[in-house]
Amino acid sequence: MNTVALLNQVENDYSHVRTLNVFWAGFIIYTLGFTVSISGEANYKLCNAAQIIGIVLLVPAAIRIIDFNFESKYLKVIYVLYCTWLMVVVMRGFSFEYGFVKKTLLNPYNGVFLYLAPLILGFPKHPHFIRSIFHVVLIFGLFYIMHLGYFFNELSDADSRSGKTMLEYFVKTLAIPSGFLLLTYSYQTNSRKMVALVVIFLAVIMATIRARRGLIFMSGSILVFYFLTFVYVNRKRVSYLFLALGLVVLGVAYGYHKYESGSIEALNYARERMNEQTRSEVELYFYADMETQDWIVGRGISGLVAAPVNIMEDHVDDMPGYRDGIEIDYLNIILKGGIISLGLLLLIAVPAIVLGLFFSKNVLSKAAGLWILLWLVSLYPTTVTTFTLNYLLVWVAIGICYSKEIRSIPENELVAILKS
Repeated sequence: MNTVALLNQVENDYSHVRTLNVFWAGFIIYTLGFTVSISGEANYKLCNAAQIIGIVLLVPAAIRIIDFNFESKYLKVIYVLYCTWLMVVVMRGFSFEYGFVKKTLLNPYNGVFLYLAPLILGFPKHPHFIRSIFHVVLIFGLFYIMHLGYFFNELSDADSRSGKTMLEYFVKTLAIPSGFLLLTYSYQTNSRKMVALVVIFLAVIMATIRARRGLIFMSGSILVFYFLTFVYVNRKRVSYLFLALGLVVLGVAYGYHKYESGSIEALNYARERMNEQTRSEVELYFYADMETQDWIVGRGISGLVAAPVNIMEDHVDDMPGYRDGIEIDYLNIILKGGIISLGLLLLIAVPAIVLGLFFSKNVLSKAAGLWILLWLVSLYPTTVTTFTLNYLLVWVAIGICYSKEIRSIPENELVAILKS
């Protein structure tokens, strides 16, 4: 069976396609219920009800879809070890108390579903699955624009703490995935590419206004990777390359001039914030609080870390001076699952990057490698290991990079498949 026939063998399985659509519908409902719930104007009961509906839809659908079929024996071994260890992490500290169960089910950033996110690796990588991801990313991008418009006054208010929190969640949950459309722009329509560009530029602008360094790094890195992808795709078109490089140089020079001169009032707060060291003390408290055993195996799903109230205001309600996570994500992974968890994750991710970037014949595989790399370098400045589309795309990308069948498809053939 040739590659195209292999990829399309489930395309006519309408039951499978319908179940996949139910999964994504449930995931969209769950995610939007969460993003709306973090605003001060939210009806929490309705938001929680929406998330529960989303869970009821996505969980059974995922169970029906998953069909683990590993092309790589190395991936199979490490992945099984990693998932087994994640189950240990969840069991350590899991509680059936109502408050804990509610929080762990409805919080995609620190709940049980982030430990189930790797299961999407078992979804068959047929064309409808890839195209459905493009659709979901587009939907989230459009909802980011709507969220931005509706909550703009609070989001742009430099004195609003809730606006800062909302922006963090909106960008990481809804906007950042649009970068995947930019990296795979060869397979996108012009309208999709335009929406994705608008979403990422808005993310950069809002992150700069609110001086959110982690968000600036993530969204800025996407634009850099997009430029590199553009250079690779158009490497034989010299005029395109010079035009792109000229625009980038002019844009960076103009932005730097405005930033240094302080002529844009909205950037003055950002300039002040860029030189602040807001995490060094938090890291020191983390290092002081962790014992040797904690570094190796972590503290489980409900593990807490010391963080004095005068430094971190969002402490755990019944444990003043402690919080259930840290923004430095590689430390957060260690807090919950130890170096074992982080090490197994890197043993999966790093080879995937190499395979995608250097042992592939198409842009999709290289974009997948770049997406994993973006996640990897974002582990320090922000939280990216969550039950969000951003992190689900990491595992989809891992599946693509480890698939020799997908990596070997010529670019023109893959364009025809995914644009059909």
